[in-house]
Amino acid sequence: MGRNKYSASEIKEIGKLLRMKNASNRAQQKLIRHQLRVDYEFNISDFNEQGKAFGDVELTEAIKRGAIMILDDATIADMKAKRARDKARDEAARQAEAVKAGEQTDWQEAMKQWQQWEESEAAKD
Repeated sequence: MGRNKYSASEIKEIGKLLRMKNASNRAQQKLIRHQLRVDYEFNISDFNEQGKAFGDVELTEAIKRGAIMILDDATIADMKAKRARDKARDEAARQAEAVKAGEQTDWQEAMKQWQQWEESEAAKD
């Protein structure tokens, strides 16, 4: 599930991309859907009926029925910052768990050991 809260400028850009998608061939549509997911965390499947096309008209309808909310730019920026912090925290926890389970090397610790080795080799010269 992606976001359901966007700024007015984001909605404008999403609408533009949806119009482009509906006027494009299959390969271009795939690229536009990817751009919507990555740049705006907008998943068409979160708002449309399966099997039906989703365009700017359907976007407007989703806003009218309350499935998509439009908020001010500052609120959206705060939301994005919080999501980024949460994502970084979750990734750090996942990495720590993988290191603990022996599934992954702690690259930061390995880098420290490498630097210590380089320093000791340089001191020998």
